[in-house]
Amino acid sequence: MSLPSPPMPRQMVKPSQAKRFRTLRTIFALIMREMGTTYGRSPGGYLWAILEPAAGIALLTVIFSVVGFRTPPIGTNFAIFYATGLLPFTAYMGISGKLAQALLFSKSLLAYPRVTFMDAILARFLLNFSTQLMTSYVLFALILLFYETRTSLDFNKLALAFAMVGALGFGVGVMNCYLTTRFQVWAQIWAIGNRPMFIISGIFFIFDTVPEPYRSYLWYNPLIHIIGMTRAAFYPYYDADYVSMSFVFAISIALSSLGLILLKRYHKDILYR
Repeated sequence: MSLPSPPMPRQMVKPSQAKRFRTLRTIFALIMREMGTTYGRSPGGYLWAILEPAAGIALLTVIFSVVGFRTPPIGTNFAIFYATGLLPFTAYMGISGKLAQALLFSKSLLAYPRVTFMDAILARFLLNFSTQLMTSYVLFALILLFYETRTSLDFNKLALAFAMVGALGFGVGVMNCYLTTRFQVWAQIWAIGNRPMFIISGIFFIFDTVPEPYRSYLWYNPLIHIIGMTRAAFYPYYDADYVSMSFVFAISIALSSLGLILLKRYHKDILYR
């Protein structure tokens, strides 16, 4: 009588692989939760993410066409000019604003050991960055389809511009996530101090036309570089030699590093106080 063969040993899963898989599952679950709460409860859902910047572009186009401007500062089409300024600006504002509220939005879930503050931040960043990319892609495509813009799109420059948008939005958002949860008054301070950015970030004008010494001051606004790169992606004859990607990424890395260090040190005190 033959003895039964011993059971085959199960494949061992490394602890690091199991932890990575749990982290990915947690991030995916947080993304699905936010998709349901942010876009699933309102009529139209994702449609509003497209309609809001589209309405802004249309309003700016109508206003500046009616008041007597025959052509924008670059090119011949107002819609694409304002889209190249407004879409990266709203993308940055949307990403940084959502990240600033990441811990408060997921505060009840952070009580579970498997959900970390980094999971909440990454989930919000991935969802909102992809949403802003989708919105910008749809609106740029519609403008190019329905208007004769006389532009030539450089995808590499546009990808670099939105890489800067994502990096800066992440850095500012993470830093504000700490400051907003640590100091309740910071949200109001930031909202007031951030209002002039809509005027001084190059949505309505191009950096080259600003007289000195104000041009030198505006150079330190990272959004000037992002919008300049976006316009260089559509207007091949526009020489945006003032754009410094290293400046934008350096600020983004510095803010991200400092914000994450502070959150790692104080996030439990913030959540349980």
